[in-house]
Amino acid sequence: MSCPHCHDTGWHTVQGDDVPRVERCVCWRQSVAQTMLTAAQIPPRYRTCDLESFVTYKNDRLLRTVERARRFIDAFPVVDKGLLLIGPPGIGKTHIAVSVLRQVVLEKGTRGLYYDTRSLLSTIRSTYNPVTRTSEIDILRPVMQAELLVLDDLGAERLTDWVEETMNLIVNTRYNDRRPTIFTSNYEDISDPEIMESLLVRVGFRMHSRLREMCEFLEYSGPDYRDFE
Repeated sequence: MSCPHCHDTGWHTVQGDDVPRVERCVCWRQSVAQTMLTAAQIPPRYRTCDLESFVTYKNDRLLRTVERARRFIDAFPVVDKGLLLIGPPGIGKTHIAVSVLRQVVLEKGTRGLYYDTRSLLSTIRSTYNPVTRTSEIDILRPVMQAELLVLDDLGAERLTDWVEETMNLIVNTRYNDRRPTIFTSNYEDISDPEIMESLLVRVGFRMHSRLREMCEFLEYSGPDYRDFE
């Protein structure tokens, strides 16, 4: 069925004060937005996520996190910091992060990208060429240049020298280029370096310090969100 406004040309005429003018049709803008949303690589499970469908309950930290996510969407791209959602598995962190990404792409025409951290590192590792590094750069470039990046499950990968170097390259490049990032992590933000299952230890001191500069930390807990779906 063709568009009644532009008959699938992508342009339609608008009557101005003096003379008519031609502008892009809403169907064209919607088509572009859907193309950009597909390019964001959001997993099928999360492709319909939005904040309106996110089930909340009486939990001050959770409500603050959702409200902060809404303000981030409204303000984008004029945002000073990204977001780091922290809490145990299953409480809806990915739902919130992807909801922000989806709405920013659809409403603001933003070039966004989603990656699970372990999947990203696995992909980079599988294409790594120690001589040319060409394939590695091909993977890293869109990650570092996305206008909004969601990195899910930060700290899940065991911290080796290569993991630390690669993640610091991504994070520092985005920080220096003022490109906001939304992270999620299952690891608590505890300052004691002796606690091995803390965010500090899982990502390393350098990255933790950089995360503090570039993100607002939003930590909350609650029942398994999947029980409400």
